[in-house]
Amino acid sequence: MDVPVTEARAQFADLVNRVAYTGEPVKLTRRGKVMAALVSPEDLELLEAVRSQRADLSQAGQPAQSPQPADRPQAAPLRIAAEYRPPGFGR
Repeated sequence: MDVPVTEARAQFADLVNRVAYTGEPVKLTRRGKVMAALVSPEDLELLEAVRSQRADLSQAGQPAQSPQPADRPQAAPLRIAAEYRPPGFGR
């Protein structure tokens, strides 16, 4: 949801409640350009984790990658379920 900053001033409490109860972020705009945002505590925590990991990786000289959320286990590596064998290939 995009809301002009001037309108957000008048509706600030309602916008905060909307974010708190729905989790939907609110983008605050000025002249159509996003200037800031209101986000849920969960989204803020994820953003801070991503920034922290990117800073740690950049200090180590490695490319940054997106972290897995803490409540989601990492997926097992994919395995090949079938492979192509041309006609006459020995069994």
